[in-house]
Amino acid sequence: MFDNLSNRLTSSLDKIRGRAKLTEDNIKDTLREVRMALLEADVALPVVKVFIENVKERAVGTEVSKSLSPGQVFLKIVKQELEKVMGEVNDALNLKTTPPAIILLAGLQGAGKTTSAAKLARFLKERQKKTVAVVSADVYRPAAIQQLKTLANEVGVDFIASDVTQKPIDIANSAIEQAKKSHKDVLIIDTAGRLAVDEDMMAEIKQLHTVVNPVETLFVVDSMTGQDAANTAKAFGDALPLTGVVLTKTDGDARGGAALSVRHITGKPIKFLGVGEKTTALEPFHPDRLASRILGMGDMLSLIEEAEQKIDKDKAEKLAGKLKKGKGFDLEDFKEQLQQMKNMGGMGAMLDKLPGMGQLGNNIQDKVNDKMFVQMEALINSMTPAERHNPDVINGSRKKRISSGAGLQIQDLNRLLKQHKQMQKMMKKFSSKGGMKKMMRGMGGMMPGGFPKM
Repeated sequence: MFDNLSNRLTSSLDKIRGRAKLTEDNIKDTLREVRMALLEADVALPVVKVFIENVKERAVGTEVSKSLSPGQVFLKIVKQELEKVMGEVNDALNLKTTPPAIILLAGLQGAGKTTSAAKLARFLKERQKKTVAVVSADVYRPAAIQQLKTLANEVGVDFIASDVTQKPIDIANSAIEQAKKSHKDVLIIDTAGRLAVDEDMMAEIKQLHTVVNPVETLFVVDSMTGQDAANTAKAFGDALPLTGVVLTKTDGDARGGAALSVRHITGKPIKFLGVGEKTTALEPFHPDRLASRILGMGDMLSLIEEAEQKIDKDKAEKLAGKLKKGKGFDLEDFKEQLQQMKNMGGMGAMLDKLPGMGQLGNNIQDKVNDKMFVQMEALINSMTPAERHNPDVINGSRKKRISSGAGLQIQDLNRLLKQHKQMQKMMKKFSSKGGMKKMMRGMGGMMPGGFPKM
């Protein structure tokens, strides 16, 4: 998300560095490029106008302090204005009510409401330790109820059965009663996809909202529809008292116009981003962190939180204990590390959150791609247990059999063995005194092809 915008903005802002003072003349070209970058990212025109005017007003005449370059001052202003456009702070769900707290999901057909219901249920269960039930009031789309049932089983929350012969209001009332009886903290109601112009369907959801009186009414919208996402959100906001927005499919949106437009156009906060197909792929929306990522500053807080949630602590402690005892870092351990990185969304998702990585362009992405990690796993799986624990025993004929078994070439296997050796050395440094500094210097060995020089 924001790849195109991030590259354009960082390139434009670089041009203003080295100035002694920010004036209207020397920032005019930069602002023009910023404006074009935002429009190309499909940010709504009214949002672009306000943003550019605010940046210009604050930047013109700003004296540069001794410790900061003009580029840094300008960058700070742009970052703060980006945050302002997106809402400045994260708006968390408000679940302070007599249980069950009801969350109603609304949106267009195909926006990802049912998947978002499951993702949200998992988020509340795992991160906020809530007991959650879900129900489908979608009696129009074939298999919608079954889809939610399957997803509810996957994430381990209660599914309340419903039937296409029932009315949505009857389904909701019955679900509320069952959620009360089973002492659930939260009930998530998935509704039928509807078009903003469909008056009958909009009247139905208005009536449903009045009856169930949810504490949260979230509009689920596909971010890839760009500024149309903001316009449809406004249409729904005019019909329903929305409390927030869930932007889906942001992992496939290189522009990001919806995220920069929704808050300004609708006045409703973005509360979550859907960042992938898996039920774990839901992130709270933090405008300050996203502004940092757009400007190539990274997002270390989100990366740390993700690591805390997704890295298997038992496996990490087991590996640390093994290294402290002086036992080697074998290919089984290497495979575990690849799987841990995959759990965090892959190397691309991790690099996106590291400061300065956006400025390296596609070069590093090409060198460090997740396809290569899949190939590495395939090669390790093609080995015998003895070979995984001691790769030095692998001879020429075995190399041929292993690479053939993985559907790859011998040079791919040789590359894997070389990278394992590098990581083995790094892990040895890590387990020794003062190992962290040595480990950071050796990080290039982890990456296929190593880091490009910065």
